[in-house]
Amino acid sequence: MASTEDKPASKENASSWKDSLYNPRTGELLGRTASSWALILLFYLVFYCFLAGMFALTMWVLLLSLDDKVPRYRDRVPFPGMAIRPNALEITYIKSDPTKYDGYVTQLESFLKRYNDSLQEQNVQDCATGQYFLQDEVEQKQVCSFKRGFLKACSGLSDTNFGYSDGQPCVLLKLNRIIGLMPRGDPYINCTVKKDTPVQMAYYPDEGRIDKKYFPYYGKKDHENYVQPLVAVKLLLGKEDMNKEHSVECRVEGTDLRNNDERDKWLGRISFKVKVTE
Repeated sequence: MASTEDKPASKENASSWKDSLYNPRTGELLGRTASSWALILLFYLVFYCFLAGMFALTMWVLLLSLDDKVPRYRDRVPFPGMAIRPNALEITYIKSDPTKYDGYVTQLESFLKRYNDSLQEQNVQDCATGQYFLQDEVEQKQVCSFKRGFLKACSGLSDTNFGYSDGQPCVLLKLNRIIGLMPRGDPYINCTVKKDTPVQMAYYPDEGRIDKKYFPYYGKKDHENYVQPLVAVKLLLGKEDMNKEHSVECRVEGTDLRNNDERDKWLGRISFKVKVTE
């Protein structure tokens, strides 16, 4: 049973606890007067406004030093990677079943729409073969035409199935865009099959050449209608090549573009597999 002496102590503790929140005698809230709270809030308001102003000034100075057309630093990607269409590193299908290769055909047809003659005859021009198309002094850059007809048997014009129904599929290869890139030499793409018996291939354009007239690329804003040059590779698989998996590696050759960096297997090269079942 509590003694009567404990009751005043309990009241004092309760009063002390309430006073720590708000003391009616001194007008303090959480131990500070109104003027003290006002000074602290004013200090933090000025402090954070100063930080925000410094941040805004720094961003403004940084944006003044940037070009909205060309990245300031481009040394991390000096050489282009290689990409493939259809977008698959394992092309496997049954030749006698159209539903198994319709997806590949649809991808190729959709990708080549930008290369249709009707579009390539607008806002593009024929350029001198074998020469860089330099336009440094021109505000709105012109575009060299690349018509899908250049891909011949892999254009999808004469054969809407791109060879897939015949068991001789086409793949399209392209180098990634890099602003200002001007490859030396005479670049071309060469593909090999990793096995003792080679597989015959056909290249379009002839010999898998990438004409230098499509370089340099000036960026998305200046080169709005630019289309990358393509190389089509048609695998001429014979009856003896059916029902077998073929590992194909394609590299860009004849130029200073890097294609043998073991740290990046996509740099200037690409590997994919093809298996056609009868």
